[in-house]
Amino acid sequence: DPGWTPNTTDARGRRYRFGHQPDIALWNLVKLAEAIHPLIGETEPLESALERYTRGYGERFHEMMASKLGLSPREGESDHPLVEELLELLPKVETDMTIFFRRLAKVPTGDETVTDDSLLRIVDDAFYQPPPDEDARVFGEWLRRYRARVSGGSRSDADRRQGMNAVNPKYVLRNYMAQLASDKAAEGDFSLVRELLELLRHPYDEQPEKEAFAVKRPEWARNRPGCSMLSCSS
Repeated sequence: DPGWTPNTTDARGRRYRFGHQPDIALWNLVKLAEAIHPLIGETEPLESALERYTRGYGERFHEMMASKLGLSPREGESDHPLVEELLELLPKVETDMTIFFRRLAKVPTGDETVTDDSLLRIVDDAFYQPPPDEDARVFGEWLRRYRARVSGGSRSDADRRQGMNAVNPKYVLRNYMAQLASDKAAEGDFSLVRELLELLRHPYDEQPEKEAFAVKRPEWARNRPGCSMLSCSS
């Protein structure tokens, strides 16, 4: 959800909402430039630095997304439309992005009999609720285009999967996990703190014995304080 903010004090204005991070970072850099301008006495180098941020952010963002999607560069063609379509599609259905990108690595390219439904089943663990028919149809179409794109590359499925799993973590520190560890620690039990610390030392590894930490946020944590939103002091 690009409009989501984790901070209770930001809930009204959503100034630091997820989708606004690039712009708010630029705003902060502008304020920094204004603050140090009297020391420099020139505007051109500051404007150049701000322009470099804007240009560099866009370039690095698409490089990052290409890595997450396992896309190899192609001469004279851009994958920006494929990326932008996905970013517009994901918020339509409540989706766990960590699980979605990890599952996406399992999309096969060699099976010509694959259907939209079978492609959706690969990523359905990432959805909190089954997508409505229309959204499922659009998701299926995107997955088919994605499959066609990676099928046209030179990488094998195994190589692409390995590359994607190296940049898409299986384990992240979800708020509810941190809250449970905090609750136990408050009682003098630091076992979960230590377990999570060890887990997150290897976030890209499969760690089969830790599968319980690689699932969606439980429903009880949806609105529980500490598991959904936090104050700055938290």
